[in-house]
Amino acid sequence: MDERIKKLAKNLVNYSCELKEKEKILIIAGGEEPIDLVRAIIKEVYKVGAYPYVRLKNQSVSRELLLGCTREQLEFQNEVELYEMKQIDAYIGIGCSDNQSELSDVPSEKITMQSSVLRPVLRERVDNSKWVILRYPNGSFAQNAKMSKEGFEDFFFDVCNLDYSKMARQIIPLKELMEKTDKVHIKGPGTDLTFSIKGIPVIPCVGNMNIPDGEIYTAPIKDSVNGMISFNTKSDYMGFIYENIVLHFKDGKIVDATANNTEKINEVLDMDDGARYVGEFSLGLNPYIHTPMLDTLFDEKIAGSFHFTPGSCYQEASNDNQSSIHWDLVNIQTKEMGGGEIYFDDVLVRKDGMFVLDELKGANPENLK
Repeated sequence: MDERIKKLAKNLVNYSCELKEKEKILIIAGGEEPIDLVRAIIKEVYKVGAYPYVRLKNQSVSRELLLGCTREQLEFQNEVELYEMKQIDAYIGIGCSDNQSELSDVPSEKITMQSSVLRPVLRERVDNSKWVILRYPNGSFAQNAKMSKEGFEDFFFDVCNLDYSKMARQIIPLKELMEKTDKVHIKGPGTDLTFSIKGIPVIPCVGNMNIPDGEIYTAPIKDSVNGMISFNTKSDYMGFIYENIVLHFKDGKIVDATANNTEKINEVLDMDDGARYVGEFSLGLNPYIHTPMLDTLFDEKIAGSFHFTPGSCYQEASNDNQSSIHWDLVNIQTKEMGGGEIYFDDVLVRKDGMFVLDELKGANPENLK
């Protein structure tokens, strides 16, 4: 077994989940390719003296189920999975799909119904368990990154086995500044956006929920967002690739949304009342991730990026917005991607993706490797 897989498994169990003796952990993996990682995780779980439970999923099987599903069927699934999740202390989710567009022809009303009915399972996992999610490298993933499979695996393990404890120390000044901040102003090509984060908790993500990790997030006060934002990064949402997304806000609400499929993006934003409000604002910090690859777990961590998220907020940094969606849309502000500026209370803190205040420079890429 690849030693890098063993190291990743050890980090997931002991650092990310902080698993303890006799705790129960659920491991859900997509397909056959992550089997070595699943086996390595099981070994680490047993070393701790905890109890592993495993479920393997397949995207084409999920598609078949969705095409014919009924609300009654999903409600029973929710009942069963919610009972299970309430017994679980920790969760590791490993995504791996040969075709990211496998769900693209599933009717949107089926996907909306599934998201809505199974939402209690997600909330139980997010709010009441120790959890971490990640992707596993395969040929499809490497192709999206425009890399060879071997080259992508090297990149993957560099990113995922980063010293996240060092990152946790380096971004403390950024966390402290954000906690004092009221007004945020973001400027860039096609973007002029203002909102307040006053009083909303600030959460560093340093390998304890996502792998790869490297972000620091909060949420805007729900009705404070005004202006417009033009996203320069494609987004794969429920099997459809969105690009050229432009959102206009008034008093917190998305009042106009356009994209390469304007009708489809508005269908997403009309899923429920909370989908047109924002549940998260986050700065991307991972020093090894520079280019988007149509995978949110990676793209939202790009050094010099930020993401702005229509939909529900996390309990740890809540602005009380509730929705069946949580859609991380990424804007990269490096020079190569057009640049941009972020101000906290009218003070420039980041320009073209680099922190400019002396006390924040420890969070720049060269200081996080």
